[in-house]
Amino acid sequence: MNALRQFYLEIPVVTRAYTTVCVLTTLAVHLDLVSPLQLYFNPTLIVRKFQIWRLATTFLYFGTIGISFFFNMVFTYRYCRMLEDGSFRGRSSDFVMMFIFGGVLMTFFGIFVNLLFLGQAFTLMLVYVWSRRNPLVPMNFFGVLNFQAPYLPWVLLCCSMILGNTVWVDIIGMGVGHIYYVLEDVYPTLSNGYRLIKTPYFLKRLFNEHIERNYQAPAEDRPGGFPWGGEGQPLLPEQNAAGGQQEPADQAPPAAAAPQ
Repeated sequence: MNALRQFYLEIPVVTRAYTTVCVLTTLAVHLDLVSPLQLYFNPTLIVRKFQIWRLATTFLYFGTIGISFFFNMVFTYRYCRMLEDGSFRGRSSDFVMMFIFGGVLMTFFGIFVNLLFLGQAFTLMLVYVWSRRNPLVPMNFFGVLNFQAPYLPWVLLCCSMILGNTVWVDIIGMGVGHIYYVLEDVYPTLSNGYRLIKTPYFLKRLFNEHIERNYQAPAEDRPGGFPWGGEGQPLLPEQNAAGGQQEPADQAPPAAAAPQ
């Protein structure tokens, strides 16, 4: 019991809070404490009946307890944690800001495609951002398909199409993830670029990050692009004095689609 408690407390704070609320929401529905009809995204009820909670609960319910719920939770926990332990290490307030930014955009797009629950789209956003920030991580899909991390969202999209699921969930998640990636990782690196997504001071103070620290992320955690079939060359690890290649100091954890 103590080991389980220790494992739970070692989970980064944002990942721990989000996954816990998702599980508790699903359990509440399973125990008939609340109804999915009280949780789904309905702009009319939000505006006219002031049921503001629907803006949040649409991201918290992943369906009835079963295989689908289990896989959704595994993906959500895994990629949320890898982002928070990786490129958002020491920047939990910025991670929360990504949640807010993604949630607002998905809510806006959800109005036009009539989606009731946006939790899976939110997970796809996390997967997309992680895959673009870890372009050299090899992936293996059920021992059949080998590819690199940036292709993972597209593989999941194809799986949704094969299973007959609506692809709008995947498209919105990938689209919002790409918008965030461009605004946060691509545009600021341009000659006249700058960060458009600013984390409010109260969030930084909430996570005790309002004091500036000269922190630089490790090279493997820094944002970077991916050569989609172009002429660009992947970054090579530095060679040691003996001429051999030096292994990365911090290798990203294996993805849910089993890495090689």
